[in-house]
Amino acid sequence: MAGTGTAHLRDASEALLRVEDLVVEFRSGRKQKVHAVTEVNLDVLPGETLGLVGESGCGKSTTGKAIMQLPPPTSGRVVFDGTDLTQLSGNDLRQVRTQVQMIFQDPISSLNPRRKVEEIIAEGLDIWKVGTKEERAAKVDEMLLTVGMDPEVAKGRRPFQFSGGQCQRISIARAVITEPKLIVCDEPVSALDVSVQAQILNLLEDMKAQYGLTMIFIAHDLAVVKNISDRVAVMYLGRLCEVGDPDVLYAQPAHPYTAALLSAIPVPDPTVRPDTRQTLGGEIPSPLAPPSGCRFRTRCPRADQVCKDQVPEMTEVAPHQYVACHHPIAPGESVASVELAGARA
Repeated sequence: MAGTGTAHLRDASEALLRVEDLVVEFRSGRKQKVHAVTEVNLDVLPGETLGLVGESGCGKSTTGKAIMQLPPPTSGRVVFDGTDLTQLSGNDLRQVRTQVQMIFQDPISSLNPRRKVEEIIAEGLDIWKVGTKEERAAKVDEMLLTVGMDPEVAKGRRPFQFSGGQCQRISIARAVITEPKLIVCDEPVSALDVSVQAQILNLLEDMKAQYGLTMIFIAHDLAVVKNISDRVAVMYLGRLCEVGDPDVLYAQPAHPYTAALLSAIPVPDPTVRPDTRQTLGGEIPSPLAPPSGCRFRTRCPRADQVCKDQVPEMTEVAPHQYVACHHPIAPGESVASVELAGARA
């Protein structure tokens, strides 16, 4: 699956965010490097929600943080609203970050435990001296009401006095209060109960419509991503493997890895035994020494010599569906016929 290429990118003049050849590497010891993200290309149009999915450790959260320049990527470009964020630093970058906000995975640890809720939410407004003190306080009240919390009850309390779902609502209010154009949601519901997940997802959808937000929604739950995304990108071991409209991608995945992820979604049918469903065999290779060619080849039943020698490039296999695979699942081919256990290379 691990591929490269830009066939899936749209007109740069239309994109609010365009990520080009993004590379993120971390030092591990004196001579080794962790290849966390390799040559990732993405774009997001205004008002669009891009779902970024994959197994734990595939690099999706690192991609989101690199877009925010937390930390800056090793190489590549992150062009937001016509400005290359990788070329900014200091005050210039801080100013742009008012327009690019992030909602973190752990809602409780992402909030300062020593500060009151009203201080946490108003921090961005206070730093940039937006309006008068009274206007900022009124804005905090408005945001708390928008996320479904009583300002009189919540403002004077601290994060430890709230549940995980309430803390995530506070995090959303903090992210939206500076009126950003783009929000990076890093698995914002993975630490929450299922019933609370639905509330937070509905809240994000409502706020997206109310404030005209553009979002990158990072998750490993494909069922959640399908419901909230306008476009989905699938990652494996630091590279993109498939990009497409959610309805197309979910109905007819073109990459064996995407098919494996979809087969792992629980089926609400007591007659379907989990041990009879297709599973993906093998271990994920180490990002310290990723496989040559296609990084998925060590777990792919379709792999051959060309997969070992050449990195696959993104190609369009169906309208609005792009895949980086030398041997994609053909349109109309039954996904059930794709053997997902074992490997041949």
